[in-house]
Amino acid sequence: MSISLLSTKILSTSQKDLLNHPQFLIEEYDALKIAFLDQEIDTSYKNVIFTSQNTVKAYLNCLKKTADLNKDNVNKPNYSQIKAFCVGEKTKALLEKNGIHVVAATHYGAELAQILVTQFSKESFLFLCGNKRRYEIPTRLIANNIDFKEQVVYQNSPNPQTFTTQFNGILFFSPTGIESYRIQNSIHDSVAFCIGTTTAEEARKHTSNIIIAKKPTVESVLEKVAEHYKSIIN
Repeated sequence: MSISLLSTKILSTSQKDLLNHPQFLIEEYDALKIAFLDQEIDTSYKNVIFTSQNTVKAYLNCLKKTADLNKDNVNKPNYSQIKAFCVGEKTKALLEKNGIHVVAATHYGAELAQILVTQFSKESFLFLCGNKRRYEIPTRLIANNIDFKEQVVYQNSPNPQTFTTQFNGILFFSPTGIESYRIQNSIHDSVAFCIGTTTAEEARKHTSNIIIAKKPTVESVLEKVAEHYKSIIN
């Protein structure tokens, strides 16, 4: 018996290896298009909130362009002065890879907001996000009168495609990814494998057949898929 799967994100080779079994038939595409915005970053803020890997990439890209424009390097970015607060293991790893110190990292935005409110209420923050950002962090900061500046550094837009296959399982990695998939498709009886609780909230609008990863990482989603179909493929 073949198990047809759709990943709404292009997987790396190492990620595909987690589903390396002849019975898994995997289709994949990027349900979302990401476009980094060409703009200046306010470097007066030393406390920076990163909500995803995309915010880190956009931030580094903007700072590099700013430095390139300043031939005298007066405004050359000094990453050692930055204190990062972030959502996600991969986000933390990318920051540290680029020499940026991570003060706090959580799996979800609501968890990070709680840390900011309880431990750093006297600080000022630059809050970097995409145009489809979640509400938890800015809402909590505003409610607790914490000074912050919000800056959208990338655009997140749907990349709709039509699929005729009735998939056994569909892998979703964000609420907006589900919205994009749903533009031209239905979930029907497919199992919706979700990267986290916020993605599952969106999935529940369309199905009750939901499995949530143990951790909000792509790898954890794939491990959950393998675990779910273990009795069938063995």
